[in-house]
Amino acid sequence: MDGDVARAAHVSAADLLAAQARLRRYLPPTPLHHAERFGCWLKLENLQRTGSYKVRGALNALLAGRERGDHRPVIAASAGNHAQGLAWAAYRLGVNAITVMPRGAPQTKIAGVAHWGATVRLHGDSYDEAKAFACELAQQHDYRLLSAFDDADVIAGQGTVGLELATFAPDVVVVPIGGGGLAAGVALALKSELLTGTPASRRVRVIGAQVEGVDSMARALRGDRRAIEPAATLADGVRVKDPGRLTQRVLEKLLDDVVIVREAELRETLVRLALEEHVIAEGAGALALAAGRRIAAKRKCAVVSGGNVDAGVLAQLLSDVRPRAPRRPRRRSREAPARAAAGEGDIYRLARLSRGPASDPRPAHRLAATHPHSDLTEDLPA
Repeated sequence: MDGDVARAAHVSAADLLAAQARLRRYLPPTPLHHAERFGCWLKLENLQRTGSYKVRGALNALLAGRERGDHRPVIAASAGNHAQGLAWAAYRLGVNAITVMPRGAPQTKIAGVAHWGATVRLHGDSYDEAKAFACELAQQHDYRLLSAFDDADVIAGQGTVGLELATFAPDVVVVPIGGGGLAAGVALALKSELLTGTPASRRVRVIGAQVEGVDSMARALRGDRRAIEPAATLADGVRVKDPGRLTQRVLEKLLDDVVIVREAELRETLVRLALEEHVIAEGAGALALAAGRRIAAKRKCAVVSGGNVDAGVLAQLLSDVRPRAPRRPRRRSREAPARAAAGEGDIYRLARLSRGPASDPRPAHRLAATHPHSDLTEDLPA
């Protein structure tokens, strides 16, 4: 585990409640939006301060450290969103903060960190290289090293997303996974009987989302901790080679499943979010919804984890990606039960009148299935 993580080998429901109490005066709850064309609710963390859920964990960690009497400067490695969250939290609390970011980090995120007065150091070509440099600086100057995900205070802060979702009572919550901080916090919030008052048999399912070739946590949960270089991906916020140890222990107990999506699915989902739902998300922010399109549930919710997408990247995606037109939504009518109870001849007659001539050779049940008023569900990727 990184830096000061060894201080706390676990995180509990009580930690989440303490985090919620600390953050209440600084961060308002983010809204839920029903994406009707996707058949999914969206938890809009892209509308959070600094454009990402990451500010929750960073702010909680600084507040908790202050309560413990730790007033050292704080250093963190980040692909962008954790750095912005730390910079904003440090500005609000008057703490000195240093952020180490990969050289290829989006300019939008680098500018966001600098705006709040934190020191920005660009180092390496990946998050893991930036993290190694941050660890080195922390040891040399006695800074407090704040992990982007593998820290009990950070996990508890991210878990407040789950506490806000608990009142919505979803069947399934889909969460993007990089190092696992958000997924661990949300799973703790939604799976704890102490917090929800819900027996185990009725608890919500929490499902993680990762990108093909960027699935270090999924492999770690299967017992494979090899440090394999992640593939290039639009979801730079979850491009982590070495996932958290503390987060892995939490997810081994509480996570129900992990869905791996293709890069093409992610790109199409991001564009559809912008064009159809008018929601601007970064790659990692659209990841949970891309995975959610594969999941059947009456009341599912995907966490849109961030909206700090580079303007040039978004413009290129809108120019290049041509999403398939969504299928017609399901349409329920009062006559549906009567039609279902009708005989085969009645079904054939209804289908023939609406779809084609009596000589159509297709079986009656096939004709009925292609009727424009059939019970159609949300489109799934091929």
